[in-house]
Amino acid sequence: MTLRERLGAELFRKVAGPNGEQARERVHGTPGARWFAPDSPIARVHGDASMFVGGIRAVMLQSLHPAAMQGVADHSGYRGDMWGRLAQVSTYIAMTTFGTERDALQVIRAVQRAHESVTGTMPDGTAYAANDPHLLGWVHVAEIDSFLAAHDRYGQQRLVGGERDTYVAQTAVAAEHLGVIGAPRTEAELRTALEAYAHELRATPEAREAISFLLLHPDLPLAARPGYLTLAAAAIGLLPTEARRELRLPPVPPLTNRVLGQLGTRTIRWAMSSGHERARALQQETAQA
Repeated sequence: MTLRERLGAELFRKVAGPNGEQARERVHGTPGARWFAPDSPIARVHGDASMFVGGIRAVMLQSLHPAAMQGVADHSGYRGDMWGRLAQVSTYIAMTTFGTERDALQVIRAVQRAHESVTGTMPDGTAYAANDPHLLGWVHVAEIDSFLAAHDRYGQQRLVGGERDTYVAQTAVAAEHLGVIGAPRTEAELRTALEAYAHELRATPEAREAISFLLLHPDLPLAARPGYLTLAAAAIGLLPTEARRELRLPPVPPLTNRVLGQLGTRTIRWAMSSGHERARALQQETAQA
């Protein structure tokens, strides 16, 4: 096995979990109708190495909603299995983007069932629930904004013109099946939705501690941490200024941000090229079946 293949396999295990190969076979190799074509905007964004940066930014941005952060603190614990949770999220995104409609709906139902027990009370006595459409809406728009921002900066095949609205509309399909009401379908609607949540956002002590733990204790071998911090720095550089200040994160100079992000995403793209080739081969085999 070459250095590229070893690095790619290790990255894939981290983001997809120990059953990643089986999940890839199911996502790309199962015959059946799919929501999106392999070359559609959502497939291009969600299949790109820029998702590593976008995913970190999304976690940071999502933490600014006190109810979302309280749910994590009460039920998941950011000091727990960070990579295990990442594998669950990456499988969800892969299945709802590339998988059959049947499998996509199945994984959505599994998330809804998991959310049923995620309820509690905020310090001020306000109740929260993970299945609350308003809270789901915040998680969705913060995520899509992050994926789009990272892809704009570091994506290999950028979205242009109407493709940007198409991407936002395509992400609304799974979001509304999950429980989001009136998910944005254009980039302008996405910006409006983000602004509508602005007055609710603030960094709680739990949010600041969680993000600090995410950055300083990534549960990676020492040799892999510089690469991870490169991606994290790129994600911080893409955060809105107010979000960065709320989380007490240091500013990243624009040139440094761009260089680090390009270095990180290009390395990931290089390392995982064989895995992407395997996914494309499975897609072709499935289409011909």
